[in-house]
Amino acid sequence: MTDELKRAAAEKALELVQDGMLVGLGSGSTTRFFTEGVGRLVSQGMKVRGVPTSRETAELAAQHGIPIVTELVGQIDLAVDGADEVDQALNLIKGRGGALLREKLVAAASKRFVVVIDESKLVKDLGVGVLPVEVVPFLWRSTAERLTALGLSLVVRGGEGTPYITDNGNLILDLSGEGGISDPKEFGAELKKITGVVEHGLFVGMTDTVIVAGADGPKAIGRPPGPR
Repeated sequence: MTDELKRAAAEKALELVQDGMLVGLGSGSTTRFFTEGVGRLVSQGMKVRGVPTSRETAELAAQHGIPIVTELVGQIDLAVDGADEVDQALNLIKGRGGALLREKLVAAASKRFVVVIDESKLVKDLGVGVLPVEVVPFLWRSTAERLTALGLSLVVRGGEGTPYITDNGNLILDLSGEGGISDPKEFGAELKKITGVVEHGLFVGMTDTVIVAGADGPKAIGRPPGPR
């Protein structure tokens, strides 16, 4: 049933794609359906170019005939991606697939950032699961100590012996704590102050629309009015 929900959310997002658009292509299982759908539109004659958020997505886009853009001048018209957690203010936790830095760069460069999820990803407060943080490998244990000083526990994704390496050549430390994240914006700012941290998986105030697929079909939730 989950794949059916993911596909339904992705198909709803495809309705936003228009001829001539530059589209950000997210990473993960839900947005895989979206990228495949964009490839279908391209095969039908629509002129769409894609900005992939990971090497895996770039390979998938190439397989489906989507022209790829890797050097950007100006803005992306529309970016569609998934999320691991979405709160009531449409703030996100992303990065459990390992592509959080490129995903955030694409989202920040987009005129409209749309997130596609199934209803299991909706949470009251962020921090139900781990929060991924991308760090430089050099002296990473010192970076980890600075992170745990915030009262968090962490693990090296993949383990210290064979760690997961991001597309950018960095490590991911998966942080966890108790009680959720009460102020995602403030907490994200604290993380970015730590030397050695490249990026974190909190996406605060970036999402324009969340498409949620549930038993009653996909529905779109828009962000409150105000500056993005």
